[in-house]
Amino acid sequence: MGSIPNKGLLHQYLSQLQRHPLRTKALTAGVLSGISDLVSQKLTGIQKIQLRRLLLKVLFGVAYLGPFGHFLYITLDKIFKGKRDSKTVAKKVLLEQLTSSPWNNLLFMIYYGFIIEGRPWMHVKTKIKKDYPSVQLTAWTFWPVVGWVNHQYVPLQFRVIFHSLVAFCWGIFLNLRARSLVLTKT
Repeated sequence: MGSIPNKGLLHQYLSQLQRHPLRTKALTAGVLSGISDLVSQKLTGIQKIQLRRLLLKVLFGVAYLGPFGHFLYITLDKIFKGKRDSKTVAKKVLLEQLTSSPWNNLLFMIYYGFIIEGRPWMHVKTKIKKDYPSVQLTAWTFWPVVGWVNHQYVPLQFRVIFHSLVAFCWGIFLNLRARSLVLTKT
């Protein structure tokens, strides 16, 4: 970090990450969730930004995604004693995909339907029964590779940030996919 100017944004960010890791990861996840939603809204043709939706996505990132990821990666490193050999990384990815992946997808679907869209619980429950299996199967085709790269190559303090950056792109992809499915049906 010696070559980075003291007042540079990257230096300031890394300093915050070192001094306040949980807060920095939570805010980063929130900002990236918000930007992802903003881009998604524009790419899917929404003319006027849905500010409530945007703020609720930021809130989900700040209150849940950042903190959950922070503690998940610390816990996985403690369980596996920080090892990064291929066998250990495979175990971390498998554990992550069998526990946090299904939980995160289910929780997001509940949050999105019930809180963001304001649908009644029965509608949310029906949508989850209908869509959750395909959402989770799709996640299992993509996120294990991300998890492998994350656990194998990314230092612990940057794993939530890396995951959030990939989730930024993933969120845009899912919104565009959902939009194309809606257009196909009409």
